Amino acid sequence: MNVLGIVPARTGSKRLPGKNVCLLGGKPLVVWAVEAAHAARRLSRLVVSSDDDKILALATDDTPAIPLRRPAELAGDTSPAIDFVRHALETLEAAGHDPFDAVAIVQPSSPLTLAEDIDATVSLLERTGADSAASVVRVAHDVHPAKFKVLRGDRLLPYLEEEEGRMAAHDLPDVYVRNGAVYVSRRHVIDAGRIIGADCRGHVMPRERSVDVNDEMDLRFAEFLLASRRGLLMAAAGTPAGRTRSARRRSPPPRFASAIPMSSGTAERSISYVSPPTAPRMPSSRCRRWKQESAAS
Repeated sequence: MNVLGIVPARTGSKRLPGKNVCLLGGKPLVVWAVEAAHAARRLSRLVVSSDDDKILALATDDTPAIPLRRPAELAGDTSPAIDFVRHALETLEAAGHDPFDAVAIVQPSSPLTLAEDIDATVSLLERTGADSAASVVRVAHDVHPAKFKVLRGDRLLPYLEEEEGRMAAHDLPDVYVRNGAVYVSRRHVIDAGRIIGADCRGHVMPRERSVDVNDEMDLRFAEFLLASRRGLLMAAAGTPAGRTRSARRRSPPPRFASAIPMSSGTAERSISYVSPPTAPRMPSSRCRRWKQESAAS
């Protein structure tokens, strides 16, 4: 199966400005997605679709991912995903690439996705003959749909159904939600103007890899999950935590420390995602932003 992988990374984000280039564990979110997609075995080609040349250069550095400049009219807040998918297919096939049988979207907002998750979702599509396959996560017991309520004044009323005494996790059926990490669809679904077809199958991902970064709190939680993962790996390898922290303090700054000019309306500002040596220390989970000082200063 000839599968086109697409990492979409437009500049606009209302809830977390500059989201796709915010740092997580020393790497921009878009780089996490590109590295996972590059390591996946089931993607035939990989493109990064963005309306910003700086993001394209950052995301395709040291990988065979193809930078694809997305037209501004396909990168607005209300632009449907099907538009950038069709643009990628048309551009690559017009350039001589063989027709693609399916498309896999790998989202930068899910930076803890593994290559294995991408491969498993593509394999699920191929094995079942379904229209689409998507990554999902089991819904936690405390936010199970059977527990949803609405407020009428200050009165709690059922939103979907009565709980009928089903309070414990074992009383409720497992339910799943798409976690936003990976979407794979066959070409006929895309050609029909849809991202997900009628017959969609689910690849289950664990909660610890199902973070979906859309605001500052999500980013902080992703930092926590990443630190927990690294702590477990160090413990398994028998690496003393203190020595690792000391080594980290002596490490040189990451290669993603340069400022990236970003547009904000008609004004242009410069965003830096790693503190300069003279800047005050800030929480590592934050998307750091400083205006670039003038050359005179």
